[in-house]
Amino acid sequence: MATLEILRTGPLAVVQDLGRPGLAHLGVTRSGAADRRAHQLANRLVANPDDRATVEVTFGGLAARVRGGDVDIAVTGADTDPTVDGKKFGTNSIQHVRDGQVIALGTPRAGLRTYLAVRGGIGVAPVLGSRSYDVMSAIGPAPLRAGDQLPVGAHTPDYPELDQAPVAAITAHVVELAVVPGPRDDWFVDPDALVHNDWVASDRSDRVGMRLVGRPLQHRYPDRQLPSEGTTRGAIQVPPNGLPVILGPDHPLTGGYPVIGVVVDEDIDKVAQVRPGQAVRLHWSRPRVLVGAQPGADVVGRPFS
Repeated sequence: MATLEILRTGPLAVVQDLGRPGLAHLGVTRSGAADRRAHQLANRLVANPDDRATVEVTFGGLAARVRGGDVDIAVTGADTDPTVDGKKFGTNSIQHVRDGQVIALGTPRAGLRTYLAVRGGIGVAPVLGSRSYDVMSAIGPAPLRAGDQLPVGAHTPDYPELDQAPVAAITAHVVELAVVPGPRDDWFVDPDALVHNDWVASDRSDRVGMRLVGRPLQHRYPDRQLPSEGTTRGAIQVPPNGLPVILGPDHPLTGGYPVIGVVVDEDIDKVAQVRPGQAVRLHWSRPRVLVGAQPGADVVGRPFS
């Protein structure tokens, strides 16, 4: 059986698949790949089912030696100028790696998270039905360390049909996110300040949530306490300091901070690639209904553009 021997990990390298849905009643969040599209693309390039586990690498720096046989790999997400024995190969493409060769990822020029898929998938033991690591609860295979041996699973008889996928490069420009208003936007003096403000991603962001820095939002009921409510990935919670937090894949199941809006599903993967210090701009995905207004009455907020 082929394995990947981890030589170095960079800031953080964890095994991820599509998570463990359906366990919220047990207090377990879904977790899974932060950038689902990049994870799924890496798997498809090497003819894996979408749910096979990959290695999610934050800010590059991973190196691994192939042991026990040749493998086919693909690297997607943030471009880290991946190499095999020092020779570069393209992101979003298939690469054949021989026994004993070393795969290495550099530091991405833009974006934050990179995905390494191996034909057959990363075959570590699942925990509660998933091979994903949840940084908040520490459920799942532990973060990778030098010396770890990752088994490669059995692959399907299918073989990749494309050598490279035409995918737009991740850039360092302003990240635009569409947001559905509410459900607790009425807890703020001016909910539209969320979309009128210029925000910057904080260096305190992680897989639990991306913290935004900017002009604080003003709570309408500073002396009231909201009972804990269910949360979801992409929900924008606003703690007492008025600075929004966009919940990530390892978010808590419940929270007592009001949720002013929720990032639409098609934009959630963008959040995974936002780097600390990068500008973020939010837009209502539809006009925000004025609190207390009757259907068809006036609305406030700017339409999504």
